[in-house]
Amino acid sequence: MEKALYLSSSPHIHSGETSDKIMRLVIYALLPAIAGAVIFFGLPALQVILICTIGCVTCEALCCWLMKRPQSITDGSAALTGILLALNLPPSSPWWMALLGSAIAIIIGKMIYGGLGYNPFNPALVARAVLLISFPVQMTHWTAPTPFSMGIDAATSATPLGEMKSVVMLNGQLPDIATAGFDRYFYGLMAGSMGEVSALALLLGGLFLMFRRVITWHIPVSFIGSVAVLAAAFWIIDPTRYPSPLFHLVTGGLMLGAFFMATDMVTSPITTKGMLIFGCGCGILTVLIRLFGGYPEGVAFAILLMNATTPLIDRYTQQRIYGHSSSVTKRGRQ
Repeated sequence: MEKALYLSSSPHIHSGETSDKIMRLVIYALLPAIAGAVIFFGLPALQVILICTIGCVTCEALCCWLMKRPQSITDGSAALTGILLALNLPPSSPWWMALLGSAIAIIIGKMIYGGLGYNPFNPALVARAVLLISFPVQMTHWTAPTPFSMGIDAATSATPLGEMKSVVMLNGQLPDIATAGFDRYFYGLMAGSMGEVSALALLLGGLFLMFRRVITWHIPVSFIGSVAVLAAAFWIIDPTRYPSPLFHLVTGGLMLGAFFMATDMVTSPITTKGMLIFGCGCGILTVLIRLFGGYPEGVAFAILLMNATTPLIDRYTQQRIYGHSSSVTKRGRQ
């Protein structure tokens, strides 16, 4: 009996990676940042993380049930979205806002497009943007870090980026907070969203993801590098008005965005050249929004704007078809 010949589309060789395995590795990489948030902000931070995670998983389970689709909560993507959303929120966020953000992230940011793999924008960042626009007071109520206090005594404080923006607008010169104390910011002793407080913890998690080959270096390096280069250019022009590149690198959500949000496989380009373009675009927009926009932080909006360009980037950076000239590839774009 002759053997049957089966024809199928690529890929023909499986790497062994699965969606749930990748999601678990990303969650593992976020554990240092989660631990840092709980250490610096106490039980309120842990409460927000639990509410967002449970809320996202519950919303996805309900959506799958209403849409009569197989349950997808076991792949870990909903839990990861909840954690990322929590890290984008202030530790003092009320429970109802955390639940509302979870519903927005899953329903509007993900399931309405068809679920995992079909969403054009990062779901957690969609929720953050909607909450920031809808509830600016709650989303800009920052708590100063109080390590090991478990949140018993909490004091409000401005973020370094927020204070820099307000003082520059009033006086035209940088405050002292933007010219010194970078070591404190690197370790996490500053007010901000839970995922902004420790560049060190996020850097360790990002390096873990690159070591495990969950992400490549292209987007994080081009993102962070473009921020450093453009910020340095403005700093050289006027160091009394524009902060140094180091200030931009260790404050705000740059590390969280560069390693965990911009590298989302669904919403970022798939080609090497496209990843570099995407990362540079995110970095340039981040600096422009921070220095000249209405918000002190620009990472979330920069990534969302670049998410919208991902299909175009993929289209015009696709590799040459093997065995064909570049003209054949160009005709395929039309």
